[in-house]
Amino acid sequence: MSEKRIVILISGRGSNMEAIFRAKLPLRIAAVISNNPDAPGLQTARTRKLATAVVDQRQFSDREEFDAALMAAIDSYHPDLVVLAGFMRILGTACVTHYKGRMLNIHPSLLPAFPGLHTHRRALATGARIHGCTVHFVTPELDYGPIVIQAAVPVLADDTEDTLAERVLSEEHRIYPQALRWFAEDRLVLTADDRVDVGQARTASGTLLAPPLDA
Repeated sequence: MSEKRIVILISGRGSNMEAIFRAKLPLRIAAVISNNPDAPGLQTARTRKLATAVVDQRQFSDREEFDAALMAAIDSYHPDLVVLAGFMRILGTACVTHYKGRMLNIHPSLLPAFPGLHTHRRALATGARIHGCTVHFVTPELDYGPIVIQAAVPVLADDTEDTLAERVLSEEHRIYPQALRWFAEDRLVLTADDRVDVGQARTASGTLLAPPLDA
């Protein structure tokens, strides 16, 4: 099995990117690209001797121009998979379609609940008892693509937006590397009805994960 190449997209500090680094996955990180030239995660990547690039969204008059430049930057590294790791920019249909089945995102909610921003605040406001995060394939509909893996945490009576966010982020750092490991192992199969098949899974203890990490 040949080593697969990924390109990671970030907008800020890139904590999920760092979790991917720590996981020592059987993948080659071809580059880290940001839409924000001041993203702290770029320096983190450079300290690891990784190629970096910036496609500054402020330099383009519209989304289509930005998307075209971003696609050109990504494709110059010939990735097998594009990994959105805190990339805070909505991509247009043409871009998403270009990477159909080859672009993953992590979202801080149990999709399809709470797509978009301020997920932890919204979970608390609605009285949700369970919250979490989702790794999914990216489609033109925002935060809606085929789900790879989810992790759930309880919403505690004394939770604030910050404490809930912290616990969910810890789970993000667990499940995103697992999703990428499955990709590296050719485990992620998109079915005809737009679901993700990762094979048999055993019951996990502790945090509820579906599929569990030891699948």
